[in-house]
Amino acid sequence: MASTPQHTGAPRPPLNVLLCAPRGFCAGVDRAVQIVELALERFGAPVYVRHEIVHNKFVVESLKAKGAVFIEELDEIPETDIDRPVVFSAHGVPKSVPEAARSRAMFYLDATCPLVSKVHKEAELHHRRGREIILIGHAGHPEVIGTMGQLPEGAVRLVETVEDARTFVPGGEKPLAWITQTTLSVDDTRAIVEVLTERFPDIVAPHKDDICYATTNRQEAVKAVAPKVDAMLVVGAPNSSNSQRLREVAERAGCPVSILVQRASDIPWHALPPLGRLGITAGASAPEVLVEEIIAAFAERYEVKVDSVRTAEETISFNLPRALRDMAAE
Repeated sequence: MASTPQHTGAPRPPLNVLLCAPRGFCAGVDRAVQIVELALERFGAPVYVRHEIVHNKFVVESLKAKGAVFIEELDEIPETDIDRPVVFSAHGVPKSVPEAARSRAMFYLDATCPLVSKVHKEAELHHRRGREIILIGHAGHPEVIGTMGQLPEGAVRLVETVEDARTFVPGGEKPLAWITQTTLSVDDTRAIVEVLTERFPDIVAPHKDDICYATTNRQEAVKAVAPKVDAMLVVGAPNSSNSQRLREVAERAGCPVSILVQRASDIPWHALPPLGRLGITAGASAPEVLVEEIIAAFAERYEVKVDSVRTAEETISFNLPRALRDMAAE
């Protein structure tokens, strides 16, 4: 990868970094990571984790170094380790997964974000009331797989785009209801909902937005900063839905260049325009240490001045599973 040479004797050009706030870890991610760390402290290694606990390579690798073993399916756990704890990821899992864990007498800790669990409960309620459910989300995303897996196959229909909403054909005479993945673009989702509501005026909406507060807040901060900067860096993983949405939101809000990077070593210096102002944000599963690392990389090349642009305060926290609560209090 091409790299801009570091300045030695020459004065560094000035760079104003506008740091979006809120950014980075949300309460659901913080809780999930804590669950793995506390399980390792209490029960020792190995602690098995089904799927990436959150979509961030740095977080996953740091937990591996502490003794977490990441698997895709429960049958990867050897019989000799059947008594070891297994943690379900923050994205949620289909009902078949805890059922399989119970059938093998496994001790599991559910790190599903409570806001994802809320969507699961909504889906179950709609199903009990005889409604056909439309889930707005991205095919193949673990959260979508988990939500659709709360109910019998065919009970939840996936809509990904406005075009999908325009061509959706109900499966029968049942009343309709819609729910959403929690990490979507607020604007994209609104456009899809407008089409569904226009076509099906009686469709039932969630009592409260399914898109989580953290996703909404991070997108609003990016919208405030994007028109003011020459480029926006989003710290996050390529498979992180909320991070990809932040990159798209920055582009749509008028930022000329919006790039997703996992950490400082990924910065494509050759692709950046001449910089006077740079925006930086981080997806909900990206730790703050990676943001600091990126600012430090720019400080080697520029005379950096950092200003925080805050658009919301976040005070939400979620309870840990009862098995770990006492330990966290200590």
